[in-house]
Amino acid sequence: MSIQLDSTVLHPADLSSANTLGLACQAAQVFDLNQVSQLQLVSDIAHLKGAPLVLGSGSNLILPAELTRPVVRVMLSGIELVEKASDAWVIDVAGGENWHRFVSYAVDQGWAGLENLALIPGTVGASPVQNIGAYGVELDSRIRSVTAWHIPTAQMHTFSRDECGFSYRDSRFKRDGLGAWLIVSVRFSLPRPWSPVMSYPDLAHHPVLSLVKREELTARHIFDAVCDIRRNKLPDPNVLGNAGSFFKNPVVSDSQYRQLKLAFPGLVSYPQPQGNFKLAAGWLIDQCGWKGYRDGAVGVHDRQALVLVNYGKARAEDILALAKKIHRSVEQRFGVSLEIEPVVVPE
Repeated sequence: MSIQLDSTVLHPADLSSANTLGLACQAAQVFDLNQVSQLQLVSDIAHLKGAPLVLGSGSNLILPAELTRPVVRVMLSGIELVEKASDAWVIDVAGGENWHRFVSYAVDQGWAGLENLALIPGTVGASPVQNIGAYGVELDSRIRSVTAWHIPTAQMHTFSRDECGFSYRDSRFKRDGLGAWLIVSVRFSLPRPWSPVMSYPDLAHHPVLSLVKREELTARHIFDAVCDIRRNKLPDPNVLGNAGSFFKNPVVSDSQYRQLKLAFPGLVSYPQPQGNFKLAAGWLIDQCGWKGYRDGAVGVHDRQALVLVNYGKARAEDILALAKKIHRSVEQRFGVSLEIEPVVVPE
């Protein structure tokens, strides 16, 4: 049976305000997914037009000026408390929900466990793809399962946490590439009883928390402190285009860490369960003199070297050229290779 699309299914759209870097992007073929019943259309589009770009809030993407491939904007909504178990709150959240608004809502409802991940831009659907994390909490530790639509085969799958193939800022959904998966919903399992995660010094020493006895701390305290830290360190993408942390924190072996620590006593690092060490990419970049650097329309934020910014007219190639220079300088000085977090979208 031949597949045909109604002429009104796809429409052109300006995506310049649909990516947090603020890169100018004109898309020729855009489909707005509002209901689960429309998922078959997504696969039909892929069959006829090629693998689509699945777009949430565009918080982790580097878009080209002209985008000819189809784009599916995920607008699925809904939050449901599925179970209040003795050891966990179990919550289903649709992929199109705004991540920070969901975290704020969860804290309001007394569902603690995600407060360290406050103010991370993006959608709930994008969160497992990137396996987001911040201030000592990795998303995979809070996920029970992910329900996703496999676009090439038009099949729905529900993956347990182990089946998602999570690793640092990675997942099976990301590794399978653009156009493979569309995250329909995420089932979270938030711990009961709850205990605060304050392993990062910035958080542990924050004034909001230092004035409260540990046994009296609530998720709201952590949430407010994280929001304050992020607002002071990171630029608002609505004011200054950025994709948040542009580089992953590199993980090195114990032996490499010891060599680096000997040569650079101020090295900022975090021990990992496997015996490796995660290095603070922002510190490495700062030590190479990049903080506050500007070259035309692109630059490095003056308060957080991990953030590359668009001053208004930058193109994808400008951002990537700066990233390449930073990568080279860090590798030359420290012998450590940085990997970018955002996905570079081909035309």
